[in-house]
Amino acid sequence: MDTQNAYRIGTGAGFSSDRLEPALDLIRHGRLDAIVFECVGERTLAFGHRDRRTNPARGYNPLLERRMRAVLPLCQAAGTRIITNMGVANPRAAAQRTAEIATELGLTGLKVAAVTGDEVSHLIGPDTPLLEPGCRLSETGREMLAANAYLGIDAILPAIEAGADVIITGRVADPSLFLAPMAHHFAWQPDDWGTLGAGTAIGHLLECAAQVTGGYFADPGHKDVPGLANVGFPLAEVTADGGAVITKLESSGGLVSQRTVKEQLLYEVHDPSAYLTPDVSADFSRVQLADAGRDRVRIEQAGGAQRPEQLKVTVAFDGGFLAEAEISYAGPGAAGRARMAGDIVAERMDRLHGSNGPIRIDLIGVSALHASAVDYPDDAQDVRLRCAMRASSEDEAELLLWEVEALLCCGPAAGGGYRGHITPSVMTYSAFVERGDVKPRLEILPA
Repeated sequence: MDTQNAYRIGTGAGFSSDRLEPALDLIRHGRLDAIVFECVGERTLAFGHRDRRTNPARGYNPLLERRMRAVLPLCQAAGTRIITNMGVANPRAAAQRTAEIATELGLTGLKVAAVTGDEVSHLIGPDTPLLEPGCRLSETGREMLAANAYLGIDAILPAIEAGADVIITGRVADPSLFLAPMAHHFAWQPDDWGTLGAGTAIGHLLECAAQVTGGYFADPGHKDVPGLANVGFPLAEVTADGGAVITKLESSGGLVSQRTVKEQLLYEVHDPSAYLTPDVSADFSRVQLADAGRDRVRIEQAGGAQRPEQLKVTVAFDGGFLAEAEISYAGPGAAGRARMAGDIVAERMDRLHGSNGPIRIDLIGVSALHASAVDYPDDAQDVRLRCAMRASSEDEAELLLWEVEALLCCGPAAGGGYRGHITPSVMTYSAFVERGDVKPRLEILPA
């Protein structure tokens, strides 16, 4: 174990459908010890369970096979460990398919690990309190698909200790995917809260990939980012004390600056002094940032306190069907005509079809994204009406599409460009379970 030199860890994906080529560039040129593909959100997890119900051999990230075919040879040649939650709702099937791909590519000696135990539906019952709606599960009136606890580094470390080259998990807290290999490399103790908090800050900065290298930061004329079409993914040079330099490949586009790091550090953080993860209550409030060269920012002084006694759980529900239909209006009075069209659809869905759920009416180009929060001037001359609803059946969803398409002839004037589609829908809420009730498991599949 070399604890004197920096541990180099990079990001291969920051969400389920992220780009591939920046990850390949990092593996080829980043001299990485490990690369993390973070690909699970609440909705992607729910859709994974829906897919597994349809086909028990599926339920993992749809891009897993494409990614693994590209990265396995490169990572084996470079000695770079792969850690990913692309297993989504079926980590074992994802690991099995990865082992098969390695064999198909002629790769030998790879150890592929499946980390399971995050699926905790057996711990969730009708009386389980759900956070967001403030009710018990039985009061939602919806079918539960599954429930998954956020695992931490204690679920991943056994796979690293077993020498796994590829570690595939389901629901693991995002920064834990990065923290586990750092903690193993530097032999950080499970109750070294300060260092674990510092490592969690690094993982949090890396977990969303190009967000910290300028992607979600860019705003032309205000926050300019060069070469965004070729934006690179980040890597961290981590030291034994939990400090790190956040950077990117010199050849890639994008930007790493104190401002990009600050924005990502506060992303989805409600309390910077107590960012709760399965591993630690991380404290970002004392973080110190310093420039360390071009596209290089040093982070130090993050800390932490004892980890929570409970684990957060994502509870996924069948949300029925989502119906969406759109039609455009242009020219003088476009906003007024679009608003009239939306009122017509809402009235007919209520009066003639007895729609069960609320219908969302958006005038794209007139306060659509902000809804009622902001009212923009009503003089737009290029407006697209969007009507959407969550339906309990496909037949009910079809009614909305029918009513919007009928506007083409039934008025108001000059509607055109109709499009409509129906997609299966999911919903997620959160709950808590006792840590001791969750039992992570490990399986090694030789390739």
